[in-house]
Amino acid sequence: MQEAVGLLDSISEFCRRANMAESTFGRRAVNDGKFVARLRDGARITPETLERVNEFLTTQGVAASVAPAELMSLVRVAPVAPGVSRRMPEKDAPSRNFRFFDNRQKYLLFVNTCSEKETIARRVGMELAHLHPHPPAVRVFDAGMGDGTVLTRVLREMHRRFPTLPFYAVGKEISLEDVRLSLEKMADRFHEHPATVLVVTNMYYTEAPWLAPKAVAAATSLAWHEVALTGTTAAEFSEQIAALEPLLAKIWQARHSPKTGNPVYERPVALVLYREDFRFLLDDVIPKQGAARAGYDLVIASQPYRARVPVEFKAAKVITPLVRALRSGGRLLGIHSCGRDPGLEIVRKVWPEEDPFQTTRHDILRAARTWLGRDARHYNFNAYADSRAVFRFDMHTLPSEIADSIGTSTLLAAWNAAIYVAQIDDERLGDVVGTRKYLEATREVLRAHGQLWFLDESYVISKKRG
Repeated sequence: MQEAVGLLDSISEFCRRANMAESTFGRRAVNDGKFVARLRDGARITPETLERVNEFLTTQGVAASVAPAELMSLVRVAPVAPGVSRRMPEKDAPSRNFRFFDNRQKYLLFVNTCSEKETIARRVGMELAHLHPHPPAVRVFDAGMGDGTVLTRVLREMHRRFPTLPFYAVGKEISLEDVRLSLEKMADRFHEHPATVLVVTNMYYTEAPWLAPKAVAAATSLAWHEVALTGTTAAEFSEQIAALEPLLAKIWQARHSPKTGNPVYERPVALVLYREDFRFLLDDVIPKQGAARAGYDLVIASQPYRARVPVEFKAAKVITPLVRALRSGGRLLGIHSCGRDPGLEIVRKVWPEEDPFQTTRHDILRAARTWLGRDARHYNFNAYADSRAVFRFDMHTLPSEIADSIGTSTLLAAWNAAIYVAQIDDERLGDVVGTRKYLEATREVLRAHGQLWFLDESYVISKKRG
């Protein structure tokens, strides 16, 4: 395929030569039998979809398409007056290609109506019993801090188990809004456990555990800010954390990668918070710019990757770098959605062949072992039995909400949770939200089960002691 040739033309030619139905091509390439029909209707595709199509074509011996006409532009260009340049600075341009998990409305509705965050925090708490921390602190890395609910609950449990030990917690998050939500929850943590150092960063998985950007240009633009909280009350800490918002708005900028469309930082940031009255005690715990180390006792990797990306990407770009950040005896807990639940039933009533959860914990562990190479002998890979590895979380409903007549708000919340977990993109949603089919599908599943729940699965990679 040549760059100038449209993707639709290339697919049609391939299907003709391979004697393959276009619906079959869509199902095998992107798990959507109507994919080619959508292209004929003028639909645009994201870089990620193009990558999946190219991956399938490559396995069939067909050259990949570089930039077909059907590729969705990463930047939406607004109409401009004559004589005015059409070029818009990338940082000011809204992107049409955002990651599913950056859709704020779906995300906020999901986390406020479902118990996933609390359930995951309890699962993480089980790992604390296996930790053997060494001085100078218990070291924890949260690979996807989100709104801070999980990390806050984990820090509470850590205080119960290790009430007198200093804590060093690093949270990675690209979203400014999530950083704000997370920091709002931390004032109480500094009050209950004053010997705490909290670091929030937007760096990549290969950089964040060490708080060190790999590229020279990024390293020279690193924004490193230390905030020594004064006072002794949660109210005082909360006021000082809230006062950081102008700084965060200035330095926590993100843009979209021209290659993948995913958000990436404009400049790397490390925000270090601790209590001023505990600075002396925490001197060996507070990280120093250019000299921070990893060596974590616990790494929390809760939903750190999209379900649909290849397992090689998950292992190479996410899990393997995090595993290498463990100290001797340290543990990485990985958690992702696995389907086989009423939520997926809802989705399949609308898209019968939908299969978003094709990578199991066993696949992740095998791939991580491969990417670690000879170093894999230093680690234990624990998939565990389903009775321990798989756990469920529920959508919050009142006992009387799911009855003969289910309210529209409950149906919408359940539908949102189902498509959020299954990571259905907005392009496909546009084809069904104009009808009542999705509401009927949701109502049918809720009545059949009397409630809505989802299943996550977990796995542990631990570094051998010695």
